[in-house]
Amino acid sequence: MKKEEIKTEYAIEVKDVHKLYKLYNRRSDRLKDALGVWRKDKLYTENHALDGVSFKVGRGETVGIIGTNGSGKSTILKIITGVITPTSGEVKVDGRISALLELGAGFNLEYNGIENVYLNGTMMGYSDKEIEAKLPAILEFADIGEYVYQPVKTYSSGMFVRLAFALAINIDPEILIVDEALSVGDVFFQAKCFHKFEEFKKAGKTIVFVSHDLSSIAKYCDRVVLLNKGKLLGDGGTKEMIDAYKQVLVGLYGEGDNKGGRRNSESDMGLDYGNGQAVIEEIYVTDDKDRRISAILKGSEYSVHMKVKFKADIESPIFAFSIKDVKGTEICGTNTMIEKAWMEPVKEGEVKEISFTQRMMLQGGEYLLSFGVTGFKNGCFEVYHRLYDAINISCVSDKDTVGYFDMDSRVKIDG
Repeated sequence: MKKEEIKTEYAIEVKDVHKLYKLYNRRSDRLKDALGVWRKDKLYTENHALDGVSFKVGRGETVGIIGTNGSGKSTILKIITGVITPTSGEVKVDGRISALLELGAGFNLEYNGIENVYLNGTMMGYSDKEIEAKLPAILEFADIGEYVYQPVKTYSSGMFVRLAFALAINIDPEILIVDEALSVGDVFFQAKCFHKFEEFKKAGKTIVFVSHDLSSIAKYCDRVVLLNKGKLLGDGGTKEMIDAYKQVLVGLYGEGDNKGGRRNSESDMGLDYGNGQAVIEEIYVTDDKDRRISAILKGSEYSVHMKVKFKADIESPIFAFSIKDVKGTEICGTNTMIEKAWMEPVKEGEVKEISFTQRMMLQGGEYLLSFGVTGFKNGCFEVYHRLYDAINISCVSDKDTVGYFDMDSRVKIDG
């Protein structure tokens, strides 16, 4: 009798991982360094793609990895999957892993589609018999027709990724690694990919998911790891890490300084940050009779208000608000630039009161409002003040349709 394999608590453990790349100005410098014939000065500059990164992924967890370009996201995935080795540190993987990294990574361009399925399946540890049993499902999912019998070097990028994703998702792995692969192909293929992704989650598979699509991260991930310039900035709740990432994007993420995100204990208005040249002093919502409210009847008109005091002269401020659900998915929002409500320059000490009026067509439920005052200075984007998840509103509804919005359809049946 085959002894049952005992699984550990964690599917993936990343411990103090470093990845150093040496960047040479000339090819000859690389050779000299390798031979050790030049020891006076360094012949290279050091690029720390990863600098002491540690985190764990629990079995059955879906963990997102986010960060700006060059933060080390793809590097850590390649180390987890064994494509590259770390300079130092350790990675433990407990479970059969399938990865969809760079387009067609691991494919032999001279082989046809079916031959590449067998090649990659063998590399993942499957026998020919096991691959043969899975082949119909793989080909059906890829849906590239007779092209499976042609060399993959003749494929379009769309066909390439269809086959790669079909292979990765249909071999029944215990751990799935996905790097920016769910937003490729046509809209029908994307829908099929996300449906399969949801099936994996429901089946309790372990998933590590890298994406710039924050809505997908918010929807699917149980936890998020935030990287920046090779360092681990945070590891925590999805909403919290997405908010921190937005600070990174505008250069206002700090550790203990007065520019970083912080909880405003005086106003209790949620996570706020900015350069301080404007301050959102008051925010509230009113109904169509100008009464302050926290609950809105679906179909009725309501207004979102913000009062802003300026601490400096600003050329042309932009005022914004957005609405999220309780999971942190950004549903809708607008700003004065989009609405073409152009502002004149403001002076230090001025106070502006802004209101956005619209009809409530969200489904019944609880929502969070975020606010911002931004602008451009010498062509560069500036964040003067942002408030995330500042206040909550409830939509009261006696009719909920499908999705986030009620389309207010009018039905006509003839005959």
